[in-house]
Amino acid sequence: MYQNIVTEIDSGIGIITLNRADRHNAFDAELISELTQAFAGMAGDDSVRVVVLSSTGKSFCAGADLGWMRKAASLGREENQRDARALADMLQRVATIPKPTIARVQGSAHGGGVGLIAACDIAVATFDARFSLSEVRLGLIPATIAPHVIATIGERYARRYMLTAERFSAAEAYRIGLIHEMVADEAALDEAVGQLVEAILQNGPNALAECKDLIRAVSYRALDDGLLHNTAWRIAKVRTGAEAQEGLAAFLEKRKPDWVR
Repeated sequence: MYQNIVTEIDSGIGIITLNRADRHNAFDAELISELTQAFAGMAGDDSVRVVVLSSTGKSFCAGADLGWMRKAASLGREENQRDARALADMLQRVATIPKPTIARVQGSAHGGGVGLIAACDIAVATFDARFSLSEVRLGLIPATIAPHVIATIGERYARRYMLTAERFSAAEAYRIGLIHEMVADEAALDEAVGQLVEAILQNGPNALAECKDLIRAVSYRALDDGLLHNTAWRIAKVRTGAEAQEGLAAFLEKRKPDWVR
C-alpha cells in the first residue's frame, strides 16, 4: 500500500525496504510519513520479532531530497519546524521500537541516511559503502539526526564529520562505531544479516523489549542510588514474569523455550 517503501513479514522477521532507487532513497515528506507508519505497524504486530531496514538501488539513503529541501526553504519557519519535527519523530520511532532493528547498508548513506543507520540497534555494511554528514556543505545543520549520531559515534567523531562534511569509508564507519560489521558484497550482507536475525530469534521477545528500554534508561546516567534502584526494579519485574519463568525452566530442562520455533 506504500508508494516509497516495501514491507514484508516472514517467520517473525519484519522487513522495511526503502524503494526510491531513482532518487537514491532520499527523504521527502511522503517517505518520512511512510517510514513512521511502517515502524509503528511493526511495533504493534506481535508476529514481528526483529525488523530489518534495507534499500534498493545504488544508495542506502542519500539523506534529504534536494527538491523537497528547496521547497521547504521557501516556506516559513513554522512550516519548516513541522517538517523537521516529522523527521525527528520518525527517527525516534525507529530508535524506540520495542523490537531489535538491523540496518542492512549497501551503497552510500549521507546526512539523514546516517541518522537512520544510527537510530537502528545494529548495522552491517558492504566494504564499498560510503558515508557523510554533509549538511554544512549545503549551509544546513544535522539537527534532527544529531541525538542518534552522537549517541552512536560519540561527540568527538561527530565534531569531525559534522564540521568537515567529508566522506568516509565503511572501514572508518566501523572504527568509529557507526556500523558493527563489514562484509564483501551484498550476498555476504544478506548472510550476515541472516545470522544476526537467527541469533535474535533465540531470545525472549519481552526480554528484548525490556533490554532496549533498559539501555535507554541507563545510558549516560550517573551511577547513583536512583540508578541502582531502577535497575533492581527492572530485573525484579522481568524475573517474575511468565517469559523469564519459561526461559529458566527450559534451560534447566535442557529444551528450547517456547518462543524458539
